[in-house]
Amino acid sequence: MRTWAIRANTIHVVKAIPWWAVAAAGAAPVLLIGGFAVATAVQPGSYDPVRGTLSELAESGATDSWVMTSALVCLGLCYLLASVGLRPAGFVGRVLLAGGGVATLSIATFRAPREGYSLAHELAVVAAALTCCTWPVFASHRLHTAPLLKRAPSFAAAGVSLGLVTWYALETHGALLGLAERCAAAAPPLWLLAVVLTTRRAATQVVESPNDWSRVSSA
Repeated sequence: MRTWAIRANTIHVVKAIPWWAVAAAGAAPVLLIGGFAVATAVQPGSYDPVRGTLSELAESGATDSWVMTSALVCLGLCYLLASVGLRPAGFVGRVLLAGGGVATLSIATFRAPREGYSLAHELAVVAAALTCCTWPVFASHRLHTAPLLKRAPSFAAAGVSLGLVTWYALETHGALLGLAERCAAAAPPLWLLAVVLTTRRAATQVVESPNDWSRVSSA
């Protein structure tokens, strides 16, 4: 009788996106939409959410302006965390997403004044719009197992986001300015969540690690 030593392998499935990045992506739209919903609810009756902007909710002198400001700060941090954890995405796209986080933090830092004009605030808004709308294009791949990291859906998402930003820009003196801004602001975090969830499910790594030796006997 001969005894053979066979080394068994243990298979580990390692997710390509860490849980904290998923949590950040999930929190982003909740914080933004919940933030401006609560901030709108505490404003006086003279504030019209269809026409009034998000900047008005966070500006100095607004009722409980800390609500919207805090939501913007948390949103910016979520973008930063997600950019670090979204490893399967293209590097340039992740940098742009992180830039969107920094720009969002800048919006919260350089709040719009009650009266007058703030160049720093306007530049932060423009930077956030450009980075948050275009990052999917540069994060995409021609071929990828994650469906939303492919070129076609990524370009479509960027097109929709830029279209909403264009609507917002055209409504500068229109009656739907607040609605347009809310739609334009909500699209990027919702797309980010969809990308992270589908990519985490599709982009997994199967790793075999050696385990203990086992002995098999044969005649």
